[in-house]
Amino acid sequence: MTRAVVTAILPIADYIRAISLLSIIKGVNPVAAKAFVLIETEVGKTKDVVTALKKLNGVLSVDTVTGPYDIIAILQGESLNDIGDLVTGKIHPIPGISRTVTCLAI
Repeated sequence: MTRAVVTAILPIADYIRAISLLSIIKGVNPVAAKAFVLIETEVGKTKDVVTALKKLNGVLSVDTVTGPYDIIAILQGESLNDIGDLVTGKIHPIPGISRTVTCLAI
């Protein structure tokens, strides 16, 4: 049994519209900046920091981990500047955070 593969050639504008629609449906921006923030917390403050991080716009996920860091947060923004503003303006001031390392996805 053979399968027929059907391909459609879309004008670029239609392709961009289709990608944008899928992005809205799935909640993902295909051209957004993304970063992983490795966070060390003060003793006994991890749960409070996780709760605060989950309330911030631009934070996709927050996980408590083992190893040299206590939390890894995944961020998304429209640009690298948005990521930087989120880290320095919203994440660094959270009580209980002692150190962060931000790794930008490429």
